[in-house]
Amino acid sequence: MKRLSVLAGAMAILGLACTQTVAQPYPNRTVSVIVPYPAGGSVDVVARLIAQRMSEKFGQNFIVENRAGGASGAVGANVVAKAAPDGYTLMLTASIHIITPFLNKNVPYDAVKDFTPVTLVAAGPLIVSTAPNMPANNLKELFELVRKEPNKYTFATSSFGSAGHLVIELLKRDAGVDTLVIPYKGTAPMLTDLMASQIQLAADPIASSLPLALSGRIKALAVTSMKRVAAAPNIPTIAESGMTGFDFQSWYGLWGPKGLPPDITAKLQAEVVQVLALPEVKERLGALGFEAIGSTSAEFAKYIDDEAAKYGQIIRDAKIKTE
Repeated sequence: MKRLSVLAGAMAILGLACTQTVAQPYPNRTVSVIVPYPAGGSVDVVARLIAQRMSEKFGQNFIVENRAGGASGAVGANVVAKAAPDGYTLMLTASIHIITPFLNKNVPYDAVKDFTPVTLVAAGPLIVSTAPNMPANNLKELFELVRKEPNKYTFATSSFGSAGHLVIELLKRDAGVDTLVIPYKGTAPMLTDLMASQIQLAADPIASSLPLALSGRIKALAVTSMKRVAAAPNIPTIAESGMTGFDFQSWYGLWGPKGLPPDITAKLQAEVVQVLALPEVKERLGALGFEAIGSTSAEFAKYIDDEAAKYGQIIRDAKIKTE
């Protein structure tokens, strides 16, 4: 009987320890934040800013993992889609996540159904830039050159189906030019080739383009918003270049895998909103050309549906071919 009593006591202690382990609050270990693009791009910059603050708030590491590999972010997104819905694998990416399925029918996941929207993090316009040696100081001048010798010039996008890709295709349509568009595997290699004059036109978020424009390594021609932005007040809008009504923004969101528990989703959303409300974070995002948002999960889901409808129409109108 004594041995049975000791055994029962040991089992009770073990059961209590297991219960305490299960009951530990989220997160109790490192969280991976997947960025499906190379380091150095605008998505990476925003992700690292948020991850650092989340690490400080939770007392656990939020580590950014760059899972590039082409396929317009599908490689990294697939990692998240297949991950356990426990909150330890998240994804911070841009609007391309919703655009990609319109252009590539072979992505191995459903961009909406296989993910849990946590919050819309930020949004901002893009900068349309040309190579530093181009003899054009605005879009009007550039397109005049392109019309004369369309085969001489090459446009580019950081990734097939990115917001920058849609901007370039819309500009081609509105300007009436038919020029080759090269898809790169990330912002950094595209901007490297733009600086080297290997390509002549690109559109990318302010975070990655503005520092190069300010240093003269690329030539900024216009921003894609209706109004000039505080971070780049000397860069005109596309409308000022003669294409009235042009307005396009790239946006950034935080997702988890499908089935992410509501309590974890709510906890992450609440903490990200608090991070985005910090003056230094808002200031940093503003300097990068972004507006901090911090929506609810439900608001983000509705925003995704609305944006998907808009992108689908743009792609059909621009007749962008499937990859």
